[in-house]
Amino acid sequence: MIALQANKKLDLVSLASIPLIMTLGNSMLIPVLPEMERQLKIGSLQVSMIITVYSVVAIFLIPVAGYMSDQYGRKKIIIPSLVITGIGGLMSGLAAWFLKDSYWVILLGRLLQGIGAAGAFPIVLPLVGDMFKSDDDVSQGLGIIETANTFGKVLSPILGAALAMVVWYLPFLSIPVFCTLSVVLVSWLVKVPRKADQKKVKFRAFLSSMKEIFAQKGRWLIAIFTIGGISMFVIFGSMFYLSSQLEDDFHIKGITKGLILAIPLLALCITSFITGKNIQDNKRRMKWLSFTGCVIQTAAITAGATVNNIYLLLSALVLGGAGIGLVLPCLDALITGGIDKKERGTVTSLYSSVRYIGVAAGPPAVSLLSKLSHQAVFYSISGLCAVSAILSLFAIKPGTNAQKPGNAEHFDPIGPGRGQNKSTKPGPA
Repeated sequence: MIALQANKKLDLVSLASIPLIMTLGNSMLIPVLPEMERQLKIGSLQVSMIITVYSVVAIFLIPVAGYMSDQYGRKKIIIPSLVITGIGGLMSGLAAWFLKDSYWVILLGRLLQGIGAAGAFPIVLPLVGDMFKSDDDVSQGLGIIETANTFGKVLSPILGAALAMVVWYLPFLSIPVFCTLSVVLVSWLVKVPRKADQKKVKFRAFLSSMKEIFAQKGRWLIAIFTIGGISMFVIFGSMFYLSSQLEDDFHIKGITKGLILAIPLLALCITSFITGKNIQDNKRRMKWLSFTGCVIQTAAITAGATVNNIYLLLSALVLGGAGIGLVLPCLDALITGGIDKKERGTVTSLYSSVRYIGVAAGPPAVSLLSKLSHQAVFYSISGLCAVSAILSLFAIKPGTNAQKPGNAEHFDPIGPGRGQNKSTKPGPA
């Protein structure tokens, strides 16, 4: 295994703080949602909107942030976005603290938080691609970023439950503290490569280039976008459901509930880390690991539909989390390796937007399905997982072998026009 560039490790650690904090800002509210429902005197669908509004606004603004990062620089978008995220968290926390009817102001703060999130984590993915010259380093770096994201999901239920034991709105007030830390790290330690004489692309020319990219690579890009969105739907939908079940059916609350929620997410985190360390730039390996992960998700969630025992249900979700951990680093690496640097920020931002659709749709969809039955929740989710498996099998096709010095097996991710490799067809196609 090839080691990362030594002089980039601190940069990568600083960047990893962004997905960690963005994930904490959303996921650590999940174990607190039942308590928010009681404190705010609202229904389960309304409380799910506290997660959804954050994600919905990000869906529309992420592509704008990606375009702006391609034009004006990654750090110039990331740092102000972190500041906006912190302000949004502060607004929600203060509203819950001081206002009697605070629900709508909390939603407004969450909307502001989503605006900030749109320009933070999604821009990290193309920035990692900019920082490293070696495809192996890019894959390992993206694996670390995705692991930070999933580690945030592991830590979130525990930290959220612990903070809420002090006062239920403290998770909101912790967001500006975390964002301030990340701003300091990114400002101080992240050194963005200089782009000599880079001309700004006019918006019409930009739209034309996006049209060309999707004309050439739309099949595999849309497949990857869809699989990523479904994976986020599975994570947030199943965790929302498990959080409600632990309180309503098993009367488990507080840190104990947070620890239980963290178990499937820990499986996701560990698998994601191992996958990111080992995929390197092998596109065929990425394709088959993605397919395997989707099959595992499908089988695990289908099994979850047939059980009501908490231990068996948790086991099914652990296996499903491991499946998602196989998928996500591969999707990140396929997109980042398959798109030229000048369009990478926008394309990866479109991908992040679709992932946020999954985040936004998961809790309210599960809230509605759970009114029907346990089976309705799990069979619906497993059906989506099966769609992911089909897409990963038939739509992601690594391109023609191409030899390059020092690498016995390399697959040119985008075909002619990039570097010295001239392939007769695009990579994933």
